Amino acid sequence: MKYQFTRHNIGFLVLDALASELHVTANSRGFNSFFGKGRIGDIPVLLAKPQTYMNLSGTAVKYLMDYFKNDIKDIIIIHDDLDLPFKTIRLKAGGGHGGHKGLISIIESLDSSEFIRVRLGIGKPVDKTFTEDYVLDPFTKDEMDLLPDILTNASEAVSKIVTSGIQAAMNQYNERTSPQSTEEDNSETIENIRNT
Repeated sequence: MKYQFTRHNIGFLVLDALASELHVTANSRGFNSFFGKGRIGDIPVLLAKPQTYMNLSGTAVKYLMDYFKNDIKDIIIIHDDLDLPFKTIRLKAGGGHGGHKGLISIIESLDSSEFIRVRLGIGKPVDKTFTEDYVLDPFTKDEMDLLPDILTNASEAVSKIVTSGIQAAMNQYNERTSPQSTEEDNSETIENIRNT
């Protein structure tokens, strides 16, 4: 797959790691997605990878939510985040889109932003005019060496959200990530506490 190990695809890589851990094959085709059903503990889950363009991914999420009768607060979106350093994982309930085109599409399609996000830091280029190329570039060798641990931690964080709730998962995983906390991250943690 052309974009498999690019920064923009890190959300799918986490989902693949989670699917492997759960012994789920997410290759059923429908609702503009590849998807598969499994269980985390005793809780049934649906793992899905939208197959639309990124800026139309909300269409697939909406189809899946309507068909499977999911509550919006049970939806977990795993996505790359330019505003976080590489290796950083931040969990968040609700909030804005931060300019992420996939999140914009999801919020518009669902008419709500009250879903859970697993934000995966990919860093950002020094020159912002190269952002589009940067997110579609492959990970560097050093990043690839770190990637397995990131995918494991992020998939474990998703499982924790499902089994214990977003607040417990935030308490555990937001503290485990990079010690360099930005003002934005602090404000989001406060917002998360208010939203749960």
